[in-house]
Amino acid sequence: MESLRASGRKALVTYVTAGHPDRARSAELLRGLEAAGADCIELGVPFSDPLADGPVIQRSSQIALEHGINFDAALDMVRVAGLSIPVVLFSYLNPVLNAGHDALQRAADAGVSGILITDLPVGADPEREAWLGNSPLAYVRLVAPTTPVSRMAEIGRNGSGFVYLISRLGVTGEKDSLAGDLPETIERLRSVTALPICVGFGISTASQAAVVAEMADGVVVGSAIVKMAESSVDAALALVRDLRAGLDGATA
Repeated sequence: MESLRASGRKALVTYVTAGHPDRARSAELLRGLEAAGADCIELGVPFSDPLADGPVIQRSSQIALEHGINFDAALDMVRVAGLSIPVVLFSYLNPVLNAGHDALQRAADAGVSGILITDLPVGADPEREAWLGNSPLAYVRLVAPTTPVSRMAEIGRNGSGFVYLISRLGVTGEKDSLAGDLPETIERLRSVTALPICVGFGISTASQAAVVAEMADGVVVGSAIVKMAESSVDAALALVRDLRAGLDGATA
C-alpha cells in the first residue's frame, strides 16, 4: 500500500469469498482479479454466522461452507493461485482460533500477506490482539464512521498494512449513494494515522470508486463482485476492470 501511495496509484482492494461460487470458479476468479487490475485481494474465510455481512456475502459464505471450504482450504487456494499481489484473509475470530496456534504462520507460508478480523475491536482481547499483531501477517484494523478520534488513533497504532474505513453503519452491501459525512470521517482518521486508508461498504460502481479515490488511498469492493461472480466470473472481472478504470481516471 505504501508503494502504491508513493506512486500516486489508488489501491483497488477486491473482496471475494473463498470457494464461492464453487472451488473451480473461485480459483479462476482469484487469478482473474489480479489480471483485471486489483492491487490487493481480501479473501473471505466462510463462517456460519457472518453478522457483519449483508445478504450477498452471507449467501456466498453459506455456499462455500456447503462446498467444504474452511480456513485451511482457503490457504490452499492462495497457495495454488500463486498471486503476485497481496492477499488479506478476511475472517471472523472463531475460524482462525479453530485453525490452531500456528494458523497465522501457516497462512504466511501459503502466501497470505495480511489478516483482518471483523469481530475483534481494539482493546477487547489484548492477548489475541498481540497474537495477531506479532504474527508475520499485516494486521488490518477496521474503523467505523462513529469511532472517536482518540480511538481511531489507538486503532492506527495497533494495526498495520492499511486501515479499513467502513463508509457507513450497517452491514456490507451495495448502496446507491455514498455517506454524506465520508469526507469528514476520512479527514479525522487521516489526522491520527499515517497508515493508508481504504474505504469499503457500499461501493459498487466505477463512479463511486472515483469519488472515494479523491479522498482516500484506496477502495474496497466486495458485495458487487461476489454478486456478479455467482452468475458469471467474466462479469465479475469486467466490473473489476471498470473499477480500475474509474480509479485511474480519478488520478489521471
